[in-house]
Amino acid sequence: MQIPEIHVEELKKDPEFLANIKRLEQECKAEQSIAKGYQLLDAQLIIEAPEDEINEIFTFIVNSAFDRLAEYLSEHKSFDVVNNIEERAIARAIYEHAIQRYSENDKKAAKEMFLVLYHTVNHDDLKDAMMIHACAVMAGNSFENFIEEMVDVNEIDPNDPLAFFIQTFVQPNDILLAMFAKYVEEGKKELRVLEASK
Repeated sequence: MQIPEIHVEELKKDPEFLANIKRLEQECKAEQSIAKGYQLLDAQLIIEAPEDEINEIFTFIVNSAFDRLAEYLSEHKSFDVVNNIEERAIARAIYEHAIQRYSENDKKAAKEMFLVLYHTVNHDDLKDAMMIHACAVMAGNSFENFIEEMVDVNEIDPNDPLAFFIQTFVQPNDILLAMFAKYVEEGKKELRVLEASK
């Protein structure tokens, strides 16, 4: 299937496309929807919107995701990342922020966010993947080392709605978790604090 080339200049002048962006902006604000925030971000990136507009959407996404995360943690709810588009978007925003922290070598914040995702997503493979991320950080792996030596990028399925999350590694999850057993225990111990606050 041939994907039509996107003509950015034409889109910038396309009244229908611009009206859709305007509508998305309004819905996103009215509903405080992170999923719509991502749609808006994608549309703005396509038409190469000014950087401050893109940053504003990104800030909205991250701040709203953390507000929602705080609610879920206090109510002991988990994210249904398969069936609920909004909850998947919240988890994605937290994950992308964690990856950014990791790439900037803020290992403490990255580890905490990966552990919180492990605690809050209701998807076993994704839970395991988040624990592997956290263990990689605890074991002292740099972000570059994690990506180059542990992640299997060839196995990523672009049609998977969870493709935003790294879930494929050079070794099977159960082997990695067994190798990281000490850190898994450490991570779970840290999470007991969340469990204890029930």
